[in-house]
Amino acid sequence: MDTISFKTVSANRATVTKNWVIVDVQDVILGRACTKIASLLRGKYKTNFTPHVDCGDDVIVLNAEKVSLSGLKLEKKEYITYSGYPGGLKSQTPQELLKKNPKLLVETAIKGMLPKNRLGRELFRNLHVYVGTQHPHEAQQPTIIDLNSIK
Repeated sequence: MDTISFKTVSANRATVTKNWVIVDVQDVILGRACTKIASLLRGKYKTNFTPHVDCGDDVIVLNAEKVSLSGLKLEKKEYITYSGYPGGLKSQTPQELLKKNPKLLVETAIKGMLPKNRLGRELFRNLHVYVGTQHPHEAQQPTIIDLNSIK
């Protein structure tokens, strides 16, 4: 039996191929879209996925202001932040966030789905969220991906 063929090959920075991908989240439910985007950022759909290496793609998210939430989450859900000082507790609803900064709503949802360590912070840098359909990454020749085609 040839034991050379049974060796597991781990990816590293030199062997990983990173692509640029465009995702349009217009009229898509926020949580369902963000789980698929987090999977793209992580690279979990690739055959050479290695958990401790950044082997995911750079993802460009368009139309962040047109994302939808199911049920009553638009009015009832709260994003809470605490500064650490007395009286420093702040809360915002997704409706307020969509008016003030729609990018932050999508970024917060995706960031919560990434690992909470150095790798997660590195993966988050590969995410580019834009309001509207214009983006400055034409030189990278990104490919458009339909979210329904990703499992």
